[in-house]
Amino acid sequence: MSPRADAARNRSAVLRAADEVFVEHGTTASTEEIARRAGVGIGTVFRHFPTKEALLKAVYEQRLEHLAARALTIGTDEAPPGWFREFFTDVATTSAEKLILADALSDLRLDADPEITARLRSAVGALLRRAQAAGAVREDVSFDDLIALLIAAGRAAQATEGERTRTRLIDVILDGLEPRG
Repeated sequence: MSPRADAARNRSAVLRAADEVFVEHGTTASTEEIARRAGVGIGTVFRHFPTKEALLKAVYEQRLEHLAARALTIGTDEAPPGWFREFFTDVATTSAEKLILADALSDLRLDADPEITARLRSAVGALLRRAQAAGAVREDVSFDDLIALLIAAGRAAQATEGERTRTRLIDVILDGLEPRG
């Protein structure tokens, strides 16, 4: 394997491990644990991410990139019924983890890359338009409304221990998004 390919593999392993470790142990988790889980030395972690904050930011931005990619593809072509509900529920339940990372970045006064957030805004905006055209979401729901409701659902999922309660709360929000009449 070339040195460049090896470095890319190591960076990917560190990001994957950091995501897992931050979710399991919070943002105060040790970089040593991240290195151990990634199967690399601590020097490799810091070679790719000079600070823990840089690593935290990279994990958060990677999550935003994955969300943008998913938003671009869901609801296109032969989407099954309920695709918007499935997407919203999945984002709401997994965003509790993302919110932990976002809160940590906010505490550190670090913002996500503007290009990544612009791609995410564009992808989620297109997804909203597809959902409205398919009759899955009310026409009067704006992009900002959808983002606020996703954040609210994520916070609700974060604050709720029981899956039945979490599912019911998300269903209440989704029922409110459906067209009336």
